[in-house]
Amino acid sequence: MRNRLIAVTSIVVLLIIGSFSLVKGQIGGSTATFSNSTIKVGSSGNDVYELQGRLTYLGYYNGKIDGIFGTKTKGAVTWFQWKFGLKSDGVVGAGTKKKLVAASKEWKPGTTVAESTKAPAKGGKKGSTLAKSNRHGLTENDLQIMANAVYGEARGEPYEGQVAVAAVILNRVKSQSFPNTVYGVIFQPRAFTAVADGQIYLTPNAKAREAVEDALNGWDPSGGCLYYFNPDTATSAWIWTRTQIKTIGKHIFCM
Repeated sequence: MRNRLIAVTSIVVLLIIGSFSLVKGQIGGSTATFSNSTIKVGSSGNDVYELQGRLTYLGYYNGKIDGIFGTKTKGAVTWFQWKFGLKSDGVVGAGTKKKLVAASKEWKPGTTVAESTKAPAKGGKKGSTLAKSNRHGLTENDLQIMANAVYGEARGEPYEGQVAVAAVILNRVKSQSFPNTVYGVIFQPRAFTAVADGQIYLTPNAKAREAVEDALNGWDPSGGCLYYFNPDTATSAWIWTRTQIKTIGKHIFCM
């Protein structure tokens, strides 16, 4: 009886050790793992550090890794979710954690951005490869989200107007008055209607991507503008106080 008890106990111990090893193997030997808590805007601590680290590793986040879940982190999460076929709500629950861990198996705390470019991530949608662009230091994801923004904001506008919208995004990135990243500019609260109404996640056409390419190559039909608006739909009184430079299609571009 005693020998049987010892045998059963040994089997249980081995099963526990095996399960632990399996979990560690599934996350590629990473030395940090998420807790069971849901992570969202306002969260802080180790889970957010890991979240930002993994998103940085994959190329979705290029902000400060400070353990504070703000709007920039939410933008990166939302973009990751959309790329991997998840609900794009910016809330990190069990499903998002599972996808994120699976996509960043080689991530370890302290992994640098340079190291992360060696590990491109592929999601459920075309164009997920995170190759580093040599234009303005932008990643493929930056170019993709710009195309999404152009399509969501200006797909009914003349081509010149679409290029102008892309140029405004780049002008904001270069301006000290705005975030200095494409993600930061596009997902800045109340900055773009397409983000607010979800059209940012529509699949852009080839013309939107071409408009981004032309803006990157130096064409700025807006003349250096930082703002634009549709006078037929604008609800902000403030936007009318800006110096208007030109009208392209239905959009007025201003400083």
